[in-house]
Amino acid sequence: MTESTRRTRSCRLCDAGLETLLCDLGLSPVSNALVREEDLERGEVFHPLKLWLCENCKLVQLEEFEPPEAIFDHDYAYFSSYADSWLAHCRRYVAHVVERFGLGAEHRVVEIASNDGYLLQYFLERGIPVLGIEPAANVAEAARAKGIPTEQCFFGAATAQRLLAEGVRADLLVANNVLAHVPRLNDFAAGLALVLAPRGVLTVEFPHLLELLRNNQFDTIYHEHFSYLSLFVVEQLFERHGLRVFDVQQLPTHGGSLRVFACHRDDPRPEEPGLAAVRRLERAAGIDTHAGYGDFSRRVVETKLALLETLIALHRQGLRVCGYGAPAKATTLLNYCGVGPELLPFTVDRSPQKQGRYIPGVRIPIRAPQEIDRLRPDRILILPWNLTDEITAQLDHARRWGARFVVAIPRVRTLP
Repeated sequence: MTESTRRTRSCRLCDAGLETLLCDLGLSPVSNALVREEDLERGEVFHPLKLWLCENCKLVQLEEFEPPEAIFDHDYAYFSSYADSWLAHCRRYVAHVVERFGLGAEHRVVEIASNDGYLLQYFLERGIPVLGIEPAANVAEAARAKGIPTEQCFFGAATAQRLLAEGVRADLLVANNVLAHVPRLNDFAAGLALVLAPRGVLTVEFPHLLELLRNNQFDTIYHEHFSYLSLFVVEQLFERHGLRVFDVQQLPTHGGSLRVFACHRDDPRPEEPGLAAVRRLERAAGIDTHAGYGDFSRRVVETKLALLETLIALHRQGLRVCGYGAPAKATTLLNYCGVGPELLPFTVDRSPQKQGRYIPGVRIPIRAPQEIDRLRPDRILILPWNLTDEITAQLDHARRWGARFVVAIPRVRTLP
């Protein structure tokens, strides 16, 4: 490829050129674009799935091939309320912030990417006014059906300006697992700073890049996730827009996440010990240096080979195998590893919105969980590995007919 035809790539945070490729997962479809039965004879669009490191600011990122408007559309398949452990996490969060910040009926909670109201419902139960901002029409409608005021729109500086003009300011501004989904990071952060009340608190949760690298979580790389975040990078982003991090909590969700607490730069809140602790953790791992990204690509290839070897061996032994779950990460894992219906005949999922559809690319059918009891498979591949404890507890009865559970991340293994 000549210099004149080489694709120009630039960092979405600092605009520096992108030249360091961390991982190449080949071509993959948009992960949540589940295929309907009537579309099985139609083709799908596949995009490169390459993970890049900005050597200037150390943001790890994908290029933007599909705009958010095409991903989070009227037929978006992800509903947050179908994971019991996630709802329990949300209830604990609400109890914590209400007590810590003294929230009551005179305050307002605004959540960006509020999905089906999975979180705001718990504030509403306490009589605290809420507003959800959700771009996917079908998901926003599900929230409204629960009585949760929800605006269907994408969030950024323009939306924040409109909310300000309507008198909306957030005493608590929540952005859980959305920052990674935003291609225009600076516009999004500018909007956060605008809508946050002068003494308001912003909390942001995101999967921690450090855990992705440490635990080989390559299946969390997909086109809906434009960025892969560290505290080091988020502090740079917020500083650009007059926001200051004052506390950080480490969470077990999504394989290891951070919850960042931020405020306006001139807010006198003191820094809490959790902030310094995570800074030290990241520095020790080399997140702020090129060396910190190590042999990630090699470990990804090893996992691919191990999963294929395991499934091929089970197939040749005549054992029955199925999957559990149809999360976005399954699209990356199965497409990258080349696992189709011949090795994984079907998977199941609790969400009715996913049942009857197919995993993009590999076209593995998604059925209701009752299929496991009916067909009694010998092995169950848990695709949302971050929910392994919850799923194995739900399916503990399957052990009685000899079923065993398999997970692929951080390494392929069969659970005892």
